[in-house]
Formats: sequence, structure tokens, C-alpha cells
Amino acid sequence: MAAERRFPAKPVQIIIPFQPGSTDVLLRPFVEKMPEYLGQPVTFIYKPGAAGSMGAGLVAAGKPDGYTLLGTSVSSIVVVPLTQKDLSYTWKSFAPIACMVDVPNMLCVKADARWKDLKEFVAEAKKNPGKISYTSSGTYGSLHISAESFFHEAGIKMNHIPSQGSAPSVTAVLGGHVEMNFVTAGVVSPHIKAGTMRALVVFSKNRVKFLPGVPTALEMGYPVVKPSYYGILAPKGTPKEIVEAIYLSAKKALENHEAFIHDRFEKLSVQLDFRGPEEYAALLKSQEEFYSGMLQRMRK
Repeated sequence: MAAERRFPAKPVQIIIPFQPGSTDVLLRPFVEKMPEYLGQPVTFIYKPGAAGSMGAGLVAAGKPDGYTLLGTSVSSIVVVPLTQKDLSYTWKSFAPIACMVDVPNMLCVKADARWKDLKEFVAEAKKNPGKISYTSSGTYGSLHISAESFFHEAGIKMNHIPSQGSAPSVTAVLGGHVEMNFVTAGVVSPHIKAGTMRALVVFSKNRVKFLPGVPTALEMGYPVVKPSYYGILAPKGTPKEIVEAIYLSAKKALENHEAFIHDRFEKLSVQLDFRGPEEYAALLKSQEEFYSGMLQRMRK
């Protein structure tokens, strides 16, 4: 107990299971401010590989002392374990600490695409099932599953051509190799702002600030497709006092630097979605139910 009360007595590291420049960028606005309230540095360590499962597995098997955490998306801790049965972990192998941000998904086309809006696209797709091609970040990835969820609700069938990541999916659309992609807002926003791509619909509860003219799926009569959530977690078994200390450092960072965090998120075209340990756990459970159900439908 004495050791727990002294937490943290040394720097805290957050394992990012992807290459620099993606997940770390989304979490950094919080992480930059958390040391003010923890009293120790908080640093990123990169362990990319196997769709995020390499780094996630390392944290899941690590010592539950609060000094090695995981910073990741729902994809690597919920979706990947559902598609790779030989993994040694699931999201239940972690103690959720704080969800910090969600990244809206979008259905995007090249700027000169023939469809003016979502209604025109859906109408053509219904007349030509399987004839229109789209790409995502990879087969059975969270974006692929979310896209198929929307197409199912819309009553259309599409031809999926997987890419090796979100950035290559943008390149595929710009190069004319596919007609559209299902992608996160942060990846595609520079191209939309540059006028080379445009969004037909955004999958979030509210319209995004940098695209006020693009409707949400909900406005168009479709359920909200799950966005990509990002947060930090500890290994299962980490003492509640330590989880609470880390959570409170993130909460105080938001309370005392809200304008800074909102400004950084707005520039990244992402949205604040702050949730504590219990809310984050409930979110992960609901995500598992959603993706599991969709995978069963897709594999039939």
C-alpha cells in the first residue's frame, strides 16, 4: 500500500502500438499536460506491428503497476482480437483509464466524382449492386466493418478493395483506382481542405466544424456508425488507486487546459470524448458487441 500511495515515483510510459504520427498525435494534447498533476514525466514508447496487437500484447502481459500503459484505438483492443483468435489478450485484459477522443469516420470521393451528395450515390448503388468500388484501411479492420454496417443499413452492396492503411486508401481514391473510401476525418481532412476530395457523409452525432455543409448519417436517416475511439489503459489488475491517479491527471488536464485541448483537437479534425474508467469499460463492451455482430453478418 505504501508503494501505491507514492505513485508515481518514476516516469510513466505509454506504449503506442503504431508508428509515430497517428495515435500519439491524438493523445498528445492530454499527455503534454498530465505531468503537471502526476508529478512525473509521461512519455510515448513506440511498439508497432501486427495491426497494433504487438504493442497491446506487451502491455497486457506487463506488470500492473501503472508505469507502463497502452495508448490506442478501439481497433487494436476490440476489433483485432475478434479477427485474430490466436491473440493472448482481449479488451478485458486491460484496466480502462480514460477515453479521450473520437475520430469521425467519413465516406469520401474525389472532388470531381459524379455524385453530388449521398442520396445520389445510394440511388446509383441500389441500381448497380456490387459495381461501385470502395476501399478502407484493410479487410476486417474497424473501418471496413463500419463501412459494411452502413451499406447494410442503406440496402446496398459494394465492391471492397482493401488498402494497406488509411493513407494508401486516400491515394487509391486520388489516383482513380477506386471510387471512394471509408476513412477517418483526421486522415482525409487535409485533402478535403485542399479541394482534391470531398465527403458525402460524416458518421458522428454532430456535424464536424471544418465541414459544416456535410450532413451526418443520422440526418440522412441512418444510424450513427461507431467512430474511432482513442484512450489509455493499464494492464488488468492495476490497483484502483493507481488507475484513479492517472485518470485524475487526465481529468485535471482537461479542466485546466480545456481551450488548449479543444484547439489542438479542432486542428486535427477530431472531437473531445472524455470518459472515465467505468464509462470507458462500458464503451469497449458496446464496441465488442457491435463489431462481433457485424463480423458474424459479414462472414455468412
